[in-house]
Amino acid sequence: MTDDFAKMFSAWMEQGQKMASAFMPGMENFDAKAMEKFFPPMPKELLEMWFGKTFNPEGLDARTRFLVTIAALTVLGPVGEPQLRMTIKNGLAAGATKREIAEVIWQMSMFGGLPAMQKALEVAQSVFAEMPEEKDA
Repeated sequence: MTDDFAKMFSAWMEQGQKMASAFMPGMENFDAKAMEKFFPPMPKELLEMWFGKTFNPEGLDARTRFLVTIAALTVLGPVGEPQLRMTIKNGLAAGATKREIAEVIWQMSMFGGLPAMQKALEVAQSVFAEMPEEKDA
């Protein structure tokens, strides 16, 4: 690993820890060193594209990132159900409203189809049922 690559990787891991902490407060003890073995073969350009230029403090906030992820997982259909369930919970915790989540899922009907949208709405409704009632959602 070159020095430049090592510095970029180190900065990426630090930013990843901050994001993980913001997304899931229980991950503040995330072991970044344990993850390093998975990434060295990944090309520098990909790491920089995904994390150096995309995941940055001036970029999207956690709420928006979760809404975008909900959209992507909706299009995947039932295959992404476990991840969708977790992402909806985390989206709510990050400030997304139930209505925003439902609208994002509905919007994806034209890209993933009605069955994918219907399944995602069912998952969302079950997550919403587990959550305490909100006044304005």
